[in-house]
Amino acid sequence: MRILLITTGLKVGGAEHQVVSLARAFLALGHAVTILSLSPGREIDVPDGANVVELNMRKTPGGMAIALRQARALIKDWRPDIMHAHMVHANLFARLLTRVADCPPLICTAHSFREGGRLRMLAYRLTDRWAALTTHVSHDGRAGMIAAGGVADDRIVVMPNGIDIERFRPDAALRDTARARLGIAPGVRVVLNVGRLAPEKAHDLLIRAFGQIDVATPARLLIAGGGALHHALSQQIVAQGLASSVTLLGPRDDIPALLNAADVFVLSSNIEGLPMVLVEALACGCPVVATDAPGVAEVLRDQGDIVPRDDAGALAQAMSVALRAGRGTPAQQAARRERVLGAFALDVVARRWLRHYASLTGNSPGAAAEAA
Repeated sequence: MRILLITTGLKVGGAEHQVVSLARAFLALGHAVTILSLSPGREIDVPDGANVVELNMRKTPGGMAIALRQARALIKDWRPDIMHAHMVHANLFARLLTRVADCPPLICTAHSFREGGRLRMLAYRLTDRWAALTTHVSHDGRAGMIAAGGVADDRIVVMPNGIDIERFRPDAALRDTARARLGIAPGVRVVLNVGRLAPEKAHDLLIRAFGQIDVATPARLLIAGGGALHHALSQQIVAQGLASSVTLLGPRDDIPALLNAADVFVLSSNIEGLPMVLVEALACGCPVVATDAPGVAEVLRDQGDIVPRDDAGALAQAMSVALRAGRGTPAQQAARRERVLGAFALDVVARRWLRHYASLTGNSPGAAAEAA
C-alpha cells in the first residue's frame, strides 16, 4: 500500500513523533510511505526508506495556493492509496487538497483535547464531508470535539497512539548507568517530568508541589524538555530555594534511560490529548502520579495515582506517598507494563491503522490480511 502521511511539521512534539513512528512501522511491514510536511525543517530522525516532501507554507495571500499546488503535484506523481493527516493545520489543509486534486480516501487525526476555538471547530464541521474518517487519540478528546460542534458523533472514532515497547522497557542496568551519568547519589529518590515547557504543562505547579513534599530521604526533581518558559521556571526554582534539588534538563533524546532512572513520574498538565509519556512511563515500569487532565485516566486506569488539576497540595501529597514506596516490586513493575502492551504497542496500533486503510481503499483480501 502507498501511504501518504501529512503533518503540520517535523519538529519535536508528541504528534510529530507519532507520525514518524507510524512511518517506520508501515515501512517494516512492507508498505511505501511518503511524509508531507507543511513546514520546512526537521528535529526528528525520519526512517530510511520514507520519502519526505517539505512545503514552505506561509501566512501570505498566495502561500496556501502555492502549497496546494505543490501537494497536488505530489498526489499526481506519487499516486498514494490513502492519505492520513495529523494535527489541525494538516487536517484542514488535506481536506482542502481533496477539492483541487484527485485524491484517495483521507483520514484526519486530532491529537489535542483542545484543537482550537469556535472558528476551527466550524472549519472542521464545514469540511467534515471531505474526509472519509476523523479520529481522535483519546475518548476524552473525541467527546470534546463532538461537544464543540467540530464533528458529528457517527463521524469520529478513537484510535490511540503507539510506542515502541522494545525501546521503553524496565532495564536495571540502564537505570544504574543513567543515575550515575545524572549524578544521582545512592539513596536519592528521583521525580521525573517530561514535556514542553509550555503553560498547559503547568510546570510551575509541579515545582511548587515538589517544594512541599514530605519524605525522609533526599529527593530530586528532573524536568526534561525545552520551551519558552525555561527562563521563568529557572527563576521560580531559585526563588523557592530549590536550585540544588530541581534541574531543568532541556531537550533530551534519552527518555527511556530517564524513565528507568526515575522513582516516580509526575504529570502536572492542565491539557492533554492522550499523554503518551504516561504510556512510556508505565512501559518502563515506573510509578505514575498525574493530574486529571483529559486522557490521563484512559491511560492509567488502576496503574497510577490521579489528583485534581491546579492543586499543589494534592500533587505534593501524592508525590510523597509514591516516593516513599519507590518503584515497587518486580511484579508491580510488570503490572504497569502489562497495562499498556496490548493497547499501545506501536505494532498493534499500526496494524489497526492498516485495517482502517484497507476498509476505505477496497484493497485486496491479501492486503487486509497483511494488516490483521
